[in-house]
Amino acid sequence: MPKVQAIADAGSSRHGRGRRVASSLSEINVVPLVDVMLVLLIIFMITAPMIQRGIDVNLPVSRRAPQITGERVFVNVPLAYRKDRIVYLENEPIHVRALQERVRQKMENRSDKDVYQRTDGALQVQDLMDITDLLKGAGVEHVGVVAKLPGDR
Repeated sequence: MPKVQAIADAGSSRHGRGRRVASSLSEINVVPLVDVMLVLLIIFMITAPMIQRGIDVNLPVSRRAPQITGERVFVNVPLAYRKDRIVYLENEPIHVRALQERVRQKMENRSDKDVYQRTDGALQVQDLMDITDLLKGAGVEHVGVVAKLPGDR
């Protein structure tokens, strides 16, 4: 609010006013504050997805770790799968319609319900997903996709 000051001699004033109004600047300039906040918001929006990535950790080695019980189960999907719909459970050829039941039978007595899938690289991703869905429907908890290193044959 403006301050009102009384003038000692009202007649000596130029304009003949008896009182003089002096304005004080008590307003805060918020434009720089808003600019800084917007810059910080943009920085956090850009860096937040990068922070969600996990940290690489070298796990410790235990001498008394339990041995893996049972064998690994492999499902091989050759390139000819597109034509004849035949997959191999271990080394046994099975039609894809019977795969789910056969895997369910194999998983009944196992404690770890993991299956490793070897799929030909020339097959489409949809074929890989179809086989994975069948395996998940058979009660498999984890489906691993087997790959090889570039130098391996």
